[in-house]
Amino acid sequence: MTESNRPFPCGNTRREFFTQMGNGFFGTALAGMLAREGLLAAGDAPTRSLPRPHHTPKARACIFLFMVGGPSHIDTFDPKPELVRRHGQQHDFGGASQITQSARGQLMGSPFRFPRSGKSGLPITEILPTLAECADDLCILRSLHTDTAAHGAACLQMNTGFPRPGFPSMGSWTTFGLGHDNQNLPGFVVLSAGQPPYGGRLNWTSGFLPRGHDGTLFAPGNRPLSNLQPASNGTEQRSQLELLEQLNRRHLERDPGNSELSARIASYELAFRLQTSAPEAVDLSNESNRTQQLFGMHDRTTESFGRQCLLARRLVERGVRFVELFHQNWDTHGNNDNEHRRLCRAVDVPIAGLLKDLKARGLLDETLVVWGGEFGRTPVGGGGRNHHANAFSMWVAGGGIKGGISHGQTDELGYGIVEDSVHVRDLHATLLYQMGIDHERLTYRHNGRDFRLTDVGGRAIQEILA
Repeated sequence: MTESNRPFPCGNTRREFFTQMGNGFFGTALAGMLAREGLLAAGDAPTRSLPRPHHTPKARACIFLFMVGGPSHIDTFDPKPELVRRHGQQHDFGGASQITQSARGQLMGSPFRFPRSGKSGLPITEILPTLAECADDLCILRSLHTDTAAHGAACLQMNTGFPRPGFPSMGSWTTFGLGHDNQNLPGFVVLSAGQPPYGGRLNWTSGFLPRGHDGTLFAPGNRPLSNLQPASNGTEQRSQLELLEQLNRRHLERDPGNSELSARIASYELAFRLQTSAPEAVDLSNESNRTQQLFGMHDRTTESFGRQCLLARRLVERGVRFVELFHQNWDTHGNNDNEHRRLCRAVDVPIAGLLKDLKARGLLDETLVVWGGEFGRTPVGGGGRNHHANAFSMWVAGGGIKGGISHGQTDELGYGIVEDSVHVRDLHATLLYQMGIDHERLTYRHNGRDFRLTDVGGRAIQEILA
């Protein structure tokens, strides 16, 4: 028997062993290439649908502007003249404690005027004057409700569909269902203009989905990503990565169901590609002075959030599927009126700049822009407003959504919903629908059952679709 044909301990000859190993590497590489082209669902559960839309999408990307802490619907997009007239009166709404912190107390009207804006005449608070210029692009949802008035659980439900940890975020579901257009950038990017939201990374985790669908956090400031400059020349670094990949692939052959290892291999490759693509994508100095002014980057008050909004536009422009921006902290238990003045001042120009810039570039038609927090604020209070998940407002623009309209209605005091109730599951179903996904068909089998973003409910809100 020749040296090359001597059996290994596994019973195969050396020639057979290396042939099988080579075929394994070839198969893994082929699977990865097919998956990137949307022709194979690599590394996912057997029940996973192919990464392509269920129907013709109206939107290619989504930007979620998340106002952490819960903005007051009564002071922003849902005017209540009766509440103003009855300001200071004692009132008892009753109600369940888990959906509001204050069902009784002194009625607190908003001090802000709500001028009618745009051709549509939508009433928008006077403390968002620049955003009001975009009124005809906004669809204001005035009848949102969710299941909890606790910050952490409510943030999780708004982002993952469930008020408890361990579930994939909406951005993760989106990239899982559709993939993304630019293999040199992450499909799901998270931007923060300050402290992380309640629950931290649990709001953008991939949960039980394959780990490659986690959101990638970009830091605030001029350097959103660290280590973008290679430590060595490109050829040397490429050789190092190829050796590391070979070793990792060899380990993966012995543990083919290890999605964390698959994600780690993919992350090394993405990190290498990021060093060539990301510096250009995050370099805002390439933008004109006029564009930077449009986003409020020359004003200390608006610069931070304006930078994130401009970066969000650049990312979706380059094929990133889902971008989420967090802004804090709208938890106005005290000094509600002045705090809303300050917070609205910080986001007004940047958000309006984002909408105007997307529209000017022809991107708003294919980009969903969503604004809101985890819940609203109570109609009763003593200087401040408390948590209120029973009824609150959000808005959506672009991506095939009707503009210049409102949907749903709260009662005359802004406490409960009286028309066209919208649960967070309905919002999620609608956003997925506009991106070409049937929320009931995008599932993943975990712990013996099929899970989805909308759990066992939700419907796309057909009334607001263009």
